[in-house]
Order: sequence, then C-alpha cells, then structure tokens
Amino acid sequence: MSVPYWRLSGFYFFYFATLGGFLPYWSLYLKDSGFNADQIGELSALLVGTKIIAPNLWGWIADRTGKSLRIIRSVSFFAALLFAGFFLDRNYVWFAWITIGFSFFWNAALPQFEAVTLFHLKNESHRYSQIRLWGSVGFIVTVLGIGWLLDTQPISMLPVVIAVLLALIWIVTLTTPDARASSHEAEPVGLMQILKKPEVLAFLVVYLLLQIAQGPTMFFIPFI
Repeated sequence: MSVPYWRLSGFYFFYFATLGGFLPYWSLYLKDSGFNADQIGELSALLVGTKIIAPNLWGWIADRTGKSLRIIRSVSFFAALLFAGFFLDRNYVWFAWITIGFSFFWNAALPQFEAVTLFHLKNESHRYSQIRLWGSVGFIVTVLGIGWLLDTQPISMLPVVIAVLLALIWIVTLTTPDARASSHEAEPVGLMQILKKPEVLAFLVVYLLLQIAQGPTMFFIPFI
C-alpha cells in the first residue's frame, strides 16, 4: 500500500496551523475578552498543562485497544466541539473549564498520529521529514496570515479561525487510512530503563527548554 502522503501531511499542516493561532495570538484574545494578567497566565497554563496527562492516558488506551486512528478521530472531533464553547460565554470559570476540556482532547491527537505516520512509512522512515515539514509550513502560514487578518479585523475573529482549523483537522483524520504495526514478540522494557537512555534524556531536556521558551511568548506578548 502506498503512503498517503498528502493526507498525512494535511494533518500536520492543520494541527500546527492551529498552534500558530494559539501561541502568538491567544493571549491577545484573552486580554481583549477582559481577563487580567494573572487570569491569562492561568488559562495559558491550563492549555499547556493537559499535555502532562492527555498524551499518556490516550496512549495507554491506544496500546490496550490497538485503535489509534479511531482515537485520533474521536479526540479531534471532541476538541473541535468543545472549542465551540468559547463562543458561548466570556466568564473566567467557563473559559477555564472549556480550556481544560478542549486541550485534553487536542493535546492527545498529535502523539497518536505520529505513530500512525510511522506505521504507514514502515521501511521508508526517511520520508518522515518530507511529511512533517508541512507542520512548519502550516504554522508559518497561520502566524503570518492571522497577523495580516488582524490588521483589518478585530481580535474576536481569532476563535473563528481556530475553530475552522480544528474542524479541518478532524476532516483530514476521516480521510486518513488506518495502518498497523507489524506484529512481533519483544521483551518488555521497564520505564526506568527507557528514561535512563541518553537519547531519551536529551530529548526530555530539549523539550523542557522548548516549553520554557514558549512560556514567555504566550504570557508577555499582550503586555508589550
């Protein structure tokens, strides 16, 4: 079976396009909605904080059920559905609950889709970068596009743009064919054995620094 290049690439494009809407602009929208600095910081922390739980929980479910793509489709649908809650009210508590619910599903999709992509590539793993680069393209296009849009439109347009992108993520998952890893027996490896590997430690350090670098961007931009 040939690799569904454009459907895999489409997911990365729209997923990171959504991220491009959040990172530079979501705090501006929260400020426009009447929240103060402390509330914006807390809401931004909730958005990122679900990454600690959601990918691990949904990954565990995918491992037990073997239905990664079905999970991706479900979490993408509920992410888009719950995000629509931002249109209903601008109360702080309401925003907090919607942020937790929406991001709990949204943060679960990418790790599972990475596995689906690698299953499709099989012995063509060198093509991963050709697919993944569309995520960077989507991020850049959205950051520049929303910046241009906000020159003429109010910041209240931002949730509309993000809602459309979330819906497109879900639609792409519906068109993506399923793929399964080759079945083989392997000795179980303990968590601590994995965490002690130099490449894993290096990855965790890099990702920690990445998250630290993003924090000031999300929090301070509205107040510059």
